[in-house]
Amino acid sequence: MPWPAVMPIKSVLPPVEKLIPELLPDALRDYVFDVADRQQAPPDFAAVTALCGLAAVSGNRVRISPKQNDDWVIVPNLWGAIVGRPSAMKSPAMQAALGPIYSIQDELREKWEEEIQAADIDDALSGLDAKDAKKKAEKALKGGDRKAARDILASLIDRGDPPPCPRIVVNDTTVEKLGELLNENPRGLLLIRDELPGFLARLESQEHQSERAFYLESFNGDGRFTFDRIGRGTVHIENCTVSIVGGVQPSRIAPIVRGAMTGTSNDGLIQRLQMTVWPDDIGSWQWVDRNPDLPARLAYEKAFREIYDLGMGDTNQPAMLRFSPESQALFQQWMTEIQVEARSGSLPSTLESHILKMPKTVATLALLFELVDGGRFEVNEVAMRRALGWADYLRSHANRLYSAGETMAADGARLILERRRQLPEPFTARDIQRKGWASLGDKDAVTSVIEMLIETHNCREAPPVVNKTGGRPSVSYIWNPNLKEEG
Repeated sequence: MPWPAVMPIKSVLPPVEKLIPELLPDALRDYVFDVADRQQAPPDFAAVTALCGLAAVSGNRVRISPKQNDDWVIVPNLWGAIVGRPSAMKSPAMQAALGPIYSIQDELREKWEEEIQAADIDDALSGLDAKDAKKKAEKALKGGDRKAARDILASLIDRGDPPPCPRIVVNDTTVEKLGELLNENPRGLLLIRDELPGFLARLESQEHQSERAFYLESFNGDGRFTFDRIGRGTVHIENCTVSIVGGVQPSRIAPIVRGAMTGTSNDGLIQRLQMTVWPDDIGSWQWVDRNPDLPARLAYEKAFREIYDLGMGDTNQPAMLRFSPESQALFQQWMTEIQVEARSGSLPSTLESHILKMPKTVATLALLFELVDGGRFEVNEVAMRRALGWADYLRSHANRLYSAGETMAADGARLILERRRQLPEPFTARDIQRKGWASLGDKDAVTSVIEMLIETHNCREAPPVVNKTGGRPSVSYIWNPNLKEEG
């Protein structure tokens, strides 16, 4: 079979907007940029983590209605991912940004432990009282006063299991357990994953499609879900309010994006990661060793504390804010523009789906900015303009994200072509993976690269070789001989 002509491999990551200080409220701004400077990391990492954390701290108690008369209501939960190469300081930035949440959770646990200890003491005292009460009940019964005996024994009935320990953060959990935790913490939870690809890859597998369905439902923040499991029984989740944030390496996100773009997993999961940022690497690095900016950190922590302690609404009767007239006009104009663009048919379907989910994100950000700035009645113009600034900023990062499937595969393909003489012929995916070349250390990345090499006619599958042991023959590849002559 003759070989087609080799096609060139071309790709460039689109540029992204930088995070400017004006995109953050005063209470968050200085600390986010202080963390970035001390860690020599892009400020985007701490900023996105902070906003996803604030969404979880606010929970579903306060909501935003983006129209003045319609019943469209948005729960302010956020899903975000910070994309950066290994050692880009993603995890330290996340930890610094989430410090106030961990502090609040630690205080909740300590208070809960004190209450449990006090309840244990009360139970012990009740045991002593029970002996005397039983004697009194027995005496009343012998005296013919059965009702008095029943009243005395009723006071001894077990008060039930102790209340669960309150939570804000979860890391690695099954969806059934997460459902139970949501019922115990109805305001909502924050799922934190240092490495999001493992979480996303799990949801790709066929046996975990029910989990995928749950997370798709939890993006809206006000959905309900019911699990029916043998052994565990039926678990009904009244409020699926989950915010998500995690880190991911470019080589790991590329296959997932590629799957969404080719249709193999395009159900909108990746598009729900609305707060995804992929900043450029810092061009220069310097040693920074100084104390954190204390006033900035205190202001930052205060913002989280005030949102958590906010005395507005609850899960059953949430407080509802609307836009001021100026904010409403700005939001209406922006939403009209993106709807026209998304429905024009000029965008890839994955990016189109992402854009159509942006109104929830923008409305959520506007609400959070208003709450951080102390607003409690309506979302004003300052908060809305800041949220629309985020819309432009996030859109540029979405453009980069959805080009990743092709771009990262192209970079890997060019690398393999340059080093093809270091591979046996025919070669296998495993041969490439064993080399440990940059961005080609995992199976999914190698698979994407080989697909691109085949699409551009640089190689193709070799004729199968019968395995002497009788097993299934391994898939191997051969190079286009025309390419060899050029090399």
